[in-house]
Amino acid sequence: MNLQARQVSVALSGKKILEHIDVQVSQGMFVGLIGPNGSGKSTLLKSMYRIKKPDDGIVSLNGEDVYQLSARQAAQRMAVVRQESTVEFDFTVREIVMMGRTAHKRLFQTDTAEDTRLVHEALVRTGMEEYAERSFQSLSGGEKQRVMIARALVQEAKLLILDEPTNHLDIRYQLQIMDLLRNLRLTVLAALHDLNIAAMYCDHLYVINEGRIAANGTPEEVLTPNLIHEVFGVETEIYVHPKTQKKHIVFFSGMHTSRWEKEEVSTAL
Repeated sequence: MNLQARQVSVALSGKKILEHIDVQVSQGMFVGLIGPNGSGKSTLLKSMYRIKKPDDGIVSLNGEDVYQLSARQAAQRMAVVRQESTVEFDFTVREIVMMGRTAHKRLFQTDTAEDTRLVHEALVRTGMEEYAERSFQSLSGGEKQRVMIARALVQEAKLLILDEPTNHLDIRYQLQIMDLLRNLRLTVLAALHDLNIAAMYCDHLYVINEGRIAANGTPEEVLTPNLIHEVFGVETEIYVHPKTQKKHIVFFSGMHTSRWEKEEVSTAL
């Protein structure tokens, strides 16, 4: 499944949020979207999963305009995990995950043994099996996020779009979820706030700043001290981690900070 945004521009209340954005997510790639808060990451994702139609440009899936697809067709092709888990009624975790099967059902069709198997498997893979009969509303933010990822998995779409999937998660579950996503062998586009996680898991990165693409390439190409300073406004030291063999970033507050005051952090900037 190939996802492409070409010359996408979006304005909200007369203010340009995105300007002439080009993004290519090729089949089987894990692509990260990084940038400061307010840079336009979420707006770009919304334009891709049909919530905010671009004022200019086109978003396509395998060459088809996503806004020409029916809701059912779109749901069979791409699954979305948003930052917010807006569930108005009190469903169990199992019921929430089962909703991911809706795109594959006819009207009033009952759940099948295959549906039940897929739901159970998704709950196990996201570490939520023991919560299956719990009220969704009773869960923590991180637990809700894992449930929404499980729901996306049972949707069986070939493209997965996630808006900060590790937000609110303890580090154990951040790594667990990212390992899971990396091993799904799906096409993945994820907005990420943690640059070290982006460096560890992504094949390709797009850096967005003030509504424009500031850079794109592999993590090795993109994550440089100069670019991070320009986009995020912080100083860094970057080295290759001896175990992961991936770039690892140490952030510190300014040019005159002593080496003893530097802090290694994995947090949104």
